[in-house]
Amino acid sequence: MLQNTATVSIEANEMARAQQLVAAISRRFEAQVVGQARLRETLLIALLTGGHVLLESVPGLAKTTAAQAIAESVSADFRRIQCTPDLLPSDIAGTQIYDAAQGTFVTQVGPVHANIVLLDEINRSSAKTQSAMLEAMQERQTSIGGQSHPLPSPFLVLATQNPIEQEGTYRLPEAQMDRFMLKDVLDYPDPAEEAEIIRRIDAGIYSATRKPPAAASLAAVVEAQELVGRIYIDPAIVRYIVGIAYVTRNAAQYLEPRLASLVEFGASPRASIAFSQAARALALLNGRGHVIPEDVKNLAHRVLRHRVVLGFDAVVENIPVETVIDAVLASVQTP
Repeated sequence: MLQNTATVSIEANEMARAQQLVAAISRRFEAQVVGQARLRETLLIALLTGGHVLLESVPGLAKTTAAQAIAESVSADFRRIQCTPDLLPSDIAGTQIYDAAQGTFVTQVGPVHANIVLLDEINRSSAKTQSAMLEAMQERQTSIGGQSHPLPSPFLVLATQNPIEQEGTYRLPEAQMDRFMLKDVLDYPDPAEEAEIIRRIDAGIYSATRKPPAAASLAAVVEAQELVGRIYIDPAIVRYIVGIAYVTRNAAQYLEPRLASLVEFGASPRASIAFSQAARALALLNGRGHVIPEDVKNLAHRVLRHRVVLGFDAVVENIPVETVIDAVLASVQTP
């Protein structure tokens, strides 16, 4: 369900504090990660909305470093889970261990009980393990020994996929990918950025002993999350968002026949919800108390690329989903 679009006053000092938080996290991120400005924006949007992110990239593009930098910048608890085919749901959620000295079972929570969790190569874990993790993402709690254990707040999952290796992997079903607010695809650094990475490694910048202190607190993040919910989104932009999702489900009526024939399934209502929430966060990142159509357009690839499902012909013709998304945007009138 979309959030209330009624106008809520945001005080200047509240916006100033939010901008200070964003600037502090950004400086910490840029000190640890070279380039990757869009990844920084994506992670900030997820942090401010409580959404989750699916990242697709080849190895070595600083996904772990980026997630850890965001976590350390706000004193968040960070855990990295390397997904493998033998990973069990209890390895993620937790289990009960028998304490012989006490003669009772003791609950031991799993690594998912952290503020920021990196699921490295999620498609290498089995479908059962994937389901356990996605349930934790959705319900914000785990069940161990018949008891529910709430996850901390804020809570953010960053899952990664390697697109170049398919052997020994379990493809994420579309219905499960739909639970990720955003999907980003990372590019290789340009030559200047790659040279800077080498310079920083040689200078010892990534040494554990040289890590700077936290730039903000988790309490400041929670305050900013509350502020995001008060960002104004005009009903005309809500209709624009819903119109985009509608066109993906009725492509034959709005897109030219060649592209329309490639679309097997359109975006679910979760896409509209993700647009609304992420656009509010993006407006806050840009220092605005209201959403503009450009916020929605900026997010279109990240919100829709894992929700618009193309058929086999798209693979044969080498037509990326982003091409279809751009055609969808062009078919909907901007308010």
